[in-house]
Amino acid sequence: MDEPETERRPSIRKLSKTPSWISLGFVLGALFVWFLPRPAPEVIEVPVKDPNPPLVATRTQPDFAVIEVVFAEWSQHAVWEHDLTEVAMWDVETGKYSRYYEVLRVGDRYFFRSIAGLTRPVLTHGVDVSAPLLFTEPEARRREWLEQKDDETWRAITDSIRERSSQSREPRP
Repeated sequence: MDEPETERRPSIRKLSKTPSWISLGFVLGALFVWFLPRPAPEVIEVPVKDPNPPLVATRTQPDFAVIEVVFAEWSQHAVWEHDLTEVAMWDVETGKYSRYYEVLRVGDRYFFRSIAGLTRPVLTHGVDVSAPLLFTEPEARRREWLEQKDDETWRAITDSIRERSSQSREPRP
């Protein structure tokens, strides 16, 4: 009969030392990163606005002289409905379009009235993005323009599909 084979562990000298060195390298690397000096956080000082600015520096009344000059320069972009339109003018003090006006056209003269906000959609096509005025358009005209853009988009998609299908039917040389 054969003697049963007993499993013997290899001697320590025959074992590989590589895993120990890898573990030691990992631990030393982690300790090195842990003890690296951290830079002090940078302090940025932000000037605080005076909470009580002088009353002479703020404008509460609309400046109709400015809107008249700006509108005269950009009036070709206005969209009229019953000789009325609305505009928002860029305000340097607030850094946004925050001056709202309703404009009435009578012949070749314009009359301006300050309003609390725009009631019509803002015109998003055909006006330079750097314009000092935001123009509005009637809701019905906006819907027509969006429908027209949708029709153009679908027409372009279907034309592209037809073109691809006709190209795939043609025999290749």
